[in-house]
Amino acid sequence: MLSVTPSAVSHALRRLRQSIGDELFVSTESGMAPTQRALELASAVREGLSKLELALTGKQPVPPEALRTFRIWATDYPSMVILPSLVKRLAKSAPNVDLRVFSSNRVDCIRHLEKGRADLVIGSFTELPAGIRRSRLLREDEVIIVRTGHPLTRGRMTKERLLEFPHVVVEPTGTMEDENGEFPDEQAKCKRVSVESALQEFQYGKIGPGGRAAVCVANFAAVAPFLQFSDMVAMLPRRLALWAAANAPLALLDPPTTSITIEIEMLWDQSADQDQGLQWLVNELAESIGDLG
Repeated sequence: MLSVTPSAVSHALRRLRQSIGDELFVSTESGMAPTQRALELASAVREGLSKLELALTGKQPVPPEALRTFRIWATDYPSMVILPSLVKRLAKSAPNVDLRVFSSNRVDCIRHLEKGRADLVIGSFTELPAGIRRSRLLREDEVIIVRTGHPLTRGRMTKERLLEFPHVVVEPTGTMEDENGEFPDEQAKCKRVSVESALQEFQYGKIGPGGRAAVCVANFAAVAPFLQFSDMVAMLPRRLALWAAANAPLALLDPPTTSITIEIEMLWDQSADQDQGLQWLVNELAESIGDLG
């Protein structure tokens, strides 16, 4: 509703006609109809209103018929936990928007962003190069995960008991051992998410006195199969552990020490600040986190 009288609308339309030099709307047998000039103006007016809405709300409305493909580089955790929620949301709000999701380690993700091969990057990071925007999506603690019936599921959990069992450790590509069999420090753009950092006793592949990393895998998805048929243990982000336990006979246990907390962020290049479509996707991704539960 315009909240003005018909007379006021008539006077405004007359002034608009005089200004543009066109009737804009004419009477027909079926009622008022726009002229060709009005139809030509409609698209520009609609675009102007959209820009005004973006300026006032900070959100870019994307019509359901919008066509665009976004390139997202992500580590395996956000690919398994976060992006499915975004896809579910887009199926309703923008079904013609496509995603191309690429898997990569944290260092390469940044490089793809800097070289313009990625629109958005999702993962866990520390320091970033200048010109990279960041926004936190979620924080999550880690839990111990073992097979159902594992000895650790009985009795009190202690660090000593935990270290009696071999561990499955996630070592993303790009953080592997050097030629001397030692793990390099992860600096700048990398951040380890593994049981070693949780226990803060990581030394050359061992998890403190009496413990060891028996199996190192490149991604979280590979952990569960090793746990199902052995007494190995692992530590996973809680949501991922819940997903694994829902699909296999696995049990979750609280760690005996303070659990590490990981932060998952989305990154984009500052040159994309004016990319309204990408900023819309950033907003959609942030809001989709509320659907995770």
